[in-house]
Amino acid sequence: MASRRPDSFDGYGFRVDQYGAGYPARSSGPASGVSGELQQHQWVTSPPDIPGSRNLHPGERTPLYEEAEPGSRWEAPHAAGVPPEQLNRFAGFGIGLVSLFTENVLAHPCIVFRRQCQVNYHGRCYHLTPFSAVGVMYAITKAQGPKALWKGMGSTFIVHGIALGAEGVISEFTPLLRELPHSWSWKQLAGHLLLKGLTAVVALPFYCASLIETVQSEIVRDESSSGLLDCVREGLTRLLGVGAPHSRRLLPLSYLLLPVAAHAILRYAVATSVQRAVLWLHQRGGKRRPVPSDPLDAYFPELAAAWAGSLAADVLLFPLETVLHRLGLQGTRTIIDATDGAEAAGSGGSPLVLPVNTQYDGLADCLHAIRRKEGAAGFYRGFGALLAQYSLHGALLAAARTLLRVVLLDAKVC
Repeated sequence: MASRRPDSFDGYGFRVDQYGAGYPARSSGPASGVSGELQQHQWVTSPPDIPGSRNLHPGERTPLYEEAEPGSRWEAPHAAGVPPEQLNRFAGFGIGLVSLFTENVLAHPCIVFRRQCQVNYHGRCYHLTPFSAVGVMYAITKAQGPKALWKGMGSTFIVHGIALGAEGVISEFTPLLRELPHSWSWKQLAGHLLLKGLTAVVALPFYCASLIETVQSEIVRDESSSGLLDCVREGLTRLLGVGAPHSRRLLPLSYLLLPVAAHAILRYAVATSVQRAVLWLHQRGGKRRPVPSDPLDAYFPELAAAWAGSLAADVLLFPLETVLHRLGLQGTRTIIDATDGAEAAGSGGSPLVLPVNTQYDGLADCLHAIRRKEGAAGFYRGFGALLAQYSLHGALLAAARTLLRVVLLDAKVC
């Protein structure tokens, strides 16, 4: 059999002139400074020697089988895992989604019942605690079905969209800032607050239409003529003064412009101030503790601060919101559910509904009438539903944080 070994193979190495300079040849003759000894060269280039080949000197080892020495650059490959950046994004998105879903969807029954209590001046029970509010909400749902406390949710989303769109358009064509810079002036702050007030004024007619949808009883609602865009149609009808005639007690929107703008500005100012105060306290306390490794600590404090700011603003401005809801609903011939326990459950055979027949002349007259006829507690009708709403929101935020922390720990372990 003809040998496959090349003629230039000398038993110790390959010749450079035939096989290139990429593989250094081992010299079989004496080298300068060393006589009678062979130079021992280590393999420093790739590809490594084929295991079992005979072109190695005694004592040499194939690099493929060499063990990595401590401190060397080569390391054993680690198990593939989820990158930390992806885990952080997942944690932030997850807890933010839970907060948004709870605030706008799960808490909607509490918002509906709160508004019904605010405009029901007939009710004997003011529902100042969450316990009485939750009990009547359950009675209404049992008597009329689940839709009784989920009505008007689509119109609330439409109002939010109109407000966001109006804020963007106004800030685009005016010098009013939509977001304050890090270093702001008093002029910029005044323009920013003015933008919030103008946004609420633009959305006012649609907010009044959404208010009617949320408090209108399901018993008298006509499902065949109702649609998703009824909020827009009714808002334009009230703004332009066309369509079916309303009662003479209907107040013009001009009576509500200033109170609505003041409510929006005050609510934004209180919520933002409390939110920044909570974040400042958290950061001040965090300087005394070591840097946390939990990625949720970068997102949860902001959501908790926003929750605290919204709660403080709604509690402080609850009386003004009650007055605005009564003025906005007056003269619209709206029929609401009874908010007293036995009447809401339909003890007489069917659930009781009540008309809204108020006759306020304006903001000042409404304030005096409520204080004179219902007392100071009359401004806080349905306050228990507000507490139930924020209790649910806070509990779900805490549960989501705990669940996501367990998921992240499992991902790190894997």
